[in-house]
Amino acid sequence: MSQTSLFETAEQNQKSQPLAALLRPQKLTDILGQESILGPQTTLYRNLQKGFIPNLILWGPPGSGKTTLALALAREIKSHFIQLNAVEAGVKDLKSAGEEGRNRRLLHSERTIVFIDEIHRLNKGQQDVLLPHIESGDLILIGATTENPSYELNRALLSRSQVLVLKPLDEASLRHIYDKSLQSLGVPFSFLEEESLQFLLSQADGDARRFLNMIEILFHVYQADSSPLALSQVQETLGARVLSYDKNSEYHYDLISAFIKSVRGSDPDAALYYMVRMLKGGEDPIFICRRLIILASEDIGNADPRALQVAVSALQAVEAIGLPEGEITLSQTVTYLASCPKSNRSYRALHKAQEFVERTGNLPVPLSLRSSKTALSKGLGYGRGYLYPHDYPKSWTEQNYWPETVEPEKFYEPSQNGFEKQIREFQKWQQEK
Repeated sequence: MSQTSLFETAEQNQKSQPLAALLRPQKLTDILGQESILGPQTTLYRNLQKGFIPNLILWGPPGSGKTTLALALAREIKSHFIQLNAVEAGVKDLKSAGEEGRNRRLLHSERTIVFIDEIHRLNKGQQDVLLPHIESGDLILIGATTENPSYELNRALLSRSQVLVLKPLDEASLRHIYDKSLQSLGVPFSFLEEESLQFLLSQADGDARRFLNMIEILFHVYQADSSPLALSQVQETLGARVLSYDKNSEYHYDLISAFIKSVRGSDPDAALYYMVRMLKGGEDPIFICRRLIILASEDIGNADPRALQVAVSALQAVEAIGLPEGEITLSQTVTYLASCPKSNRSYRALHKAQEFVERTGNLPVPLSLRSSKTALSKGLGYGRGYLYPHDYPKSWTEQNYWPETVEPEKFYEPSQNGFEKQIREFQKWQQEK
């Protein structure tokens, strides 16, 4: 457990600090890009005006300012600040923080903020340890997480906290940070060509810490070269881009959701974009194939029955050849499925049928439809009166296939899309008969 003094920064040896630490905002008014949670019209701002701060869960991407915001809030209300990392903190550390907060509250009437970075990594038992200290006012909790709190934190902790969503920093905020970094480094002009700076802004992904780390690396190259860095120098220095992705994180769920919705919405280009992001981030291509098989039945169905065949073939092909060649097969499959006519009528019909069965239970099967394979069953009248459809024109004749105690239901309604049009025409012929 580390305790941070809020007023020691002026005495620190700045030369030993990375640029990201040197430029960390000290006051709430210096924090960029988070006006939606810090502006004058926000609940947090009004609470701070009264000297009050609730328990907070700060949810946002890396480098959006979660730790910076926690430190600035502690300064704002002049409270003691305890900083923990959920990866390292155990039950003993959490209890110790709670006891310290209790002592400061009772003996000195001092508030204590416990800031827990990566709070989503605390298990249920560790989260429960915090609850009594939060409820008694011994601690004001500020948790930081990159994961959706509703997935990772238990209800009791969430119900006692306000969730603030931080956004990735926009380009204007990053450019302002770049200008401040030039002042800190003692450079009177930009040491990056505009094309190079634009590339750096895109590489940052709204992450201020990553942006400043890249600036610091490039500044050392500039010092050796003494001329503004061209795009080729920047790309060579920084190397290949690594996309943020974790198969167990929210990125996984958000990207596959966007991918499936793009295919369903018949946008092959957007679907390819999300597919490439997933693959570049290390997603299992077999997982993508399986989701496409589901989509082929759920969202395309009988509008184009070949879609299911294509999706199943894609799984078999990717399993056989792997990556990177399997990406070609995936691209073909994704663009085909996105371009297909869409129908979810068979999917909806399934749910209607399931609801009907749930409501009506085990109704007796009509005798004419029962199996008559044995002499006993035939003697009981099983199969008697059944009309064999292939003995009639177009292999169809009118007869009742439903249990005798219920009226026939209509679950499936073919549309005018693709193959379903043929089904509709056949049904029309049935009605005319």
